[in-house]
Amino acid sequence: MGNFLAGKVVAVTGAGRGIGRAVALACAHEGAEVVVNDYGVGVDGGEPRSDIAEAVVKEITAAGGRAVAVADDISTMAGGQRVVDTALTRYGRLDGAVCVAGILRERMLFNMSEEEWDPVVATHLKGTFTVFRAASAVMRRQQSGTLIGFTSGNHAGSVSQANYAAAKGGIISLVRSAALGLHKYGVTANAVAPVARTRMSANVPMELTEIGEPEDVAPLVVYLLSDRAQEQGITGQVYSIAGPKVAVWAQPRELRAAYADGPWTPQQLADFLPGTVGTDPMPLLERLGEMADAAARKERPNA
Repeated sequence: MGNFLAGKVVAVTGAGRGIGRAVALACAHEGAEVVVNDYGVGVDGGEPRSDIAEAVVKEITAAGGRAVAVADDISTMAGGQRVVDTALTRYGRLDGAVCVAGILRERMLFNMSEEEWDPVVATHLKGTFTVFRAASAVMRRQQSGTLIGFTSGNHAGSVSQANYAAAKGGIISLVRSAALGLHKYGVTANAVAPVARTRMSANVPMELTEIGEPEDVAPLVVYLLSDRAQEQGITGQVYSIAGPKVAVWAQPRELRAAYADGPWTPQQLADFLPGTVGTDPMPLLERLGEMADAAARKERPNA
């Protein structure tokens, strides 16, 4: 057992499988007491099973750690609150909340139904909010703590997962808002965009040339939860990790601006905007033809 998180209490959602499980195990290995949350559903969000979370708790306790299971649906306010309340009841505090839980319902935008949109956004985005909401109130009183949301490179856009991409983009904005709003209380917030082999990554329509295992993601999360990251002022950041590669994403900012003498007219914009203010190229847009050709051959292009 390590001691990087000794004395800390950490809640991890989606901790029954894949990256969430790897994070929960790593936190316990580094000395944290862990609240293991998992609703135990399939990739599409169906057929919940409470034994998924319990199995991870058994792994942690068998290795000498301390953990408790919460098989709640964090897309509800009550579910998110119960994750936090369980930490307080069992361990008396909460130092970190890591929101990994997510589902997929893939469909082209023009065919996507409300039933395919709502659960994905609810699980990813609202599920991060419900836990952040409850955890931030505790951390504000403690004057310490860390919130970690899980996003994806898909926040930059997706051909056939508009629901997932929209939710992941929302998580980034939620994390940045949390970093700004909680800074004066000593609470940090960051986002992790993992690239790892999981049930969900099997649906990515590309062969990812930079990809790791769920266990490769856990050290970054442990670091972000640690006192070292707090002391180094790490907050409001988005980090991607793919096996041996770790990267930081740029903060949103204006690239170029121009000013008219008065209000713009459509004709002025048509004459002026493309050549002066210009555009910011969208890499995936330039690859749509290649992706379509690969799909026609029933292949997956390299990312």
